[in-house]
Amino acid sequence: MFGIGYSFFIGCNFCVFGENAVMKRKGCSMIFMNDSNQILLFLRDDTPGIPYPDMWDIPGGHVENSETPEQCIVREMKEEMDLDIEGFHLFSVTVFSDRTEYTFWKRANLDIDKIQLTEGRRLKWFSESEAKSTELAGGFNEIVEDFFKKAPWGCVTAEVGRYEKAKSY
Repeated sequence: MFGIGYSFFIGCNFCVFGENAVMKRKGCSMIFMNDSNQILLFLRDDTPGIPYPDMWDIPGGHVENSETPEQCIVREMKEEMDLDIEGFHLFSVTVFSDRTEYTFWKRANLDIDKIQLTEGRRLKWFSESEAKSTELAGGFNEIVEDFFKKAPWGCVTAEVGRYEKAKSY
């Protein structure tokens, strides 16, 4: 069920939540939004054995043991799309059954025809209604819906470490 959970930050790749002290990995994702208020999604590879093959997804990846969520998203965008990013904002920290996801966002009018993907098959800009009607990988439909609902592009959001409440799924 959906509900509010609490998160806290420790200096490794796992967080402990609730009475059962479940170890969770950390993930980071980036919502790029262009001036037409479309978000950038990528079509995952259709390789047997990978999670969510051939599904649309938000760019991102796993936080390594020695990095912060901010360092992770910078590294992942460089590795996956050869983008050097800065000036991004934390949108949400979401607790899923398998991970804690740090979702960042940034205004960017990227020319997707010039981006060389190292993971995934292709990029596409999605309107709010297109994103809403597309099944996204890894539980990201709820995050994307929340992103459009809260419209953070009208204000600056909290930084990692200052966020105390997280949605639990």
